Amino acid sequence: MSETKIALVTGANKGIGYEIAAGLGALGYRVGVGARDEARRETAVEKLRAAGVDAFGVPMDVTGDQSVTDAAELIEQQAGRLDVLVNNAGISGEMGPGWEQDPTALDLDLVRTVVETNVIGTIRVTNAMLPLLRRSTSPRIVNISSAVASLTRQADPDIDIGPVMAAYSPSKSFLNAVTVQYARQFADTNILINAACPGLVATDFTGFHGPRTPEQGAATAIRLATLPDGGPTGSFFEDDGVIPW
Repeated sequence: MSETKIALVTGANKGIGYEIAAGLGALGYRVGVGARDEARRETAVEKLRAAGVDAFGVPMDVTGDQSVTDAAELIEQQAGRLDVLVNNAGISGEMGPGWEQDPTALDLDLVRTVVETNVIGTIRVTNAMLPLLRRSTSPRIVNISSAVASLTRQADPDIDIGPVMAAYSPSKSFLNAVTVQYARQFADTNILINAACPGLVATDFTGFHGPRTPEQGAATAIRLATLPDGGPTGSFFEDDGVIPW
């Protein structure tokens, strides 16, 4: 009988992150539910367990060095290794009217806050978890991005990419660029790393506006988290395939 695989999903107490955890759990993975809020984290763990998922809580604030270090130590104690890391935790930052972030009137502290979570937080978590991932026979890393990160689509006047979001969109473009750098660094290893776009999903992140369910939004990330050896790496995917950078 094969050994149970271990996954960590950040921001997994609700929305897309929760459904990624649920989906991996349904495939037999033991899932660490990474989240800052204790009550929400434990509620999510209880709900997952009630659905038959082998879940455990991982207290984690991706913006805190000690918090992430402690999370890695907890997974070391709980499982001894990590097979899948899904960097899902992210924020949009404060939006103006029409869910817009006007670059000409942008609060620089807002930009710093968004980048700290969406980019630096992902780097912080990834590097802290790498020693555990290297113990896996088939380690996978998935960074949750967005179609609004695509410079190709953003620059095409014929594509409706939604409102101007001058903090959030570039933060995800930055995340994509970092994903490529990791893929280059991992080129001679068995670690596969990719970015996933969940689409416009109706969650509290979007004010519950969007045509897609959290379950639908989780599908691409789950697929990338369970890629076979030799699968793609350093790419950007949505349900329909590769998204142009």
